Amino acid sequence: MASGDRPPPDLVGKRVVTISTGHRVELPVRLRAQMRGATFAAPFGPVADLLPEGLEPIRATARGHAAVTLLSVEYRDVDVPGLDPYDEFAVVVPAGHDSPAAVPYLSALTRATDGYVWYMPVTTEAARAFGVDVWGYPKVVADITHEDDGSVRETTVTVDDDRFATLEVARPPSFDTEDTGSTYTVENGRLYEVPSRIDADLGGWPFSTEVSVSFGDHPRAAPLRSLDLGPRALGRFVLDGEVYFHRAEPVPVDADPGRRPR
Repeated sequence: MASGDRPPPDLVGKRVVTISTGHRVELPVRLRAQMRGATFAAPFGPVADLLPEGLEPIRATARGHAAVTLLSVEYRDVDVPGLDPYDEFAVVVPAGHDSPAAVPYLSALTRATDGYVWYMPVTTEAARAFGVDVWGYPKVVADITHEDDGSVRETTVTVDDDRFATLEVARPPSFDTEDTGSTYTVENGRLYEVPSRIDADLGGWPFSTEVSVSFGDHPRAAPLRSLDLGPRALGRFVLDGEVYFHRAEPVPVDADPGRRPR
């Protein structure tokens, strides 16, 4: 399967999947992850435009802002025979599939990584196939580099020789925790929810200026650059431990006449 191709319509949602690179994946699958991330407030309307039908942005501030989360991840161990460690950068839009009035406010430290996966560069073709074939994640192969300076990590993502983004996050304090979450994807026109579970050191710090982000000239960066995310994050966070991803489950799309059309 060539980079950017989509899996067959009967592949996403299965418990056992043989992906296009030949790797056999059994769900739920365990990965050992080290993650840095930050969540930024952003204008509600432009963020809503990034979402597929059936999802609404989670309200992130009392003034009605939505949010965008940026994640820099190193997967140091993948419980799939023959699938090597890889790096990943994810753009997640915190969102829910309830009616707009019922969607809760975002907790910048506990629900920031739940939502619609809008873009997900990774460093290997096998990692791309792993995400695309099993869950329908919008993965592309990219160059991802990290530079550490004390507690601060800078991650730069380059796709097709164009810089996509640079994210800098200082590590906050962390503690051992277990939690559950979910992300959303769209495959063959259908909305899916991917449940997940973590058993890891997890930490966060609200309303932080110890972050920075800039977007490059890659075409995919243009909608994010226009959001003007600013120098202050709703929260920054770190995760170091095990993450479990379950199979994708289809989400019924409610034909709510009050829902904003896409």
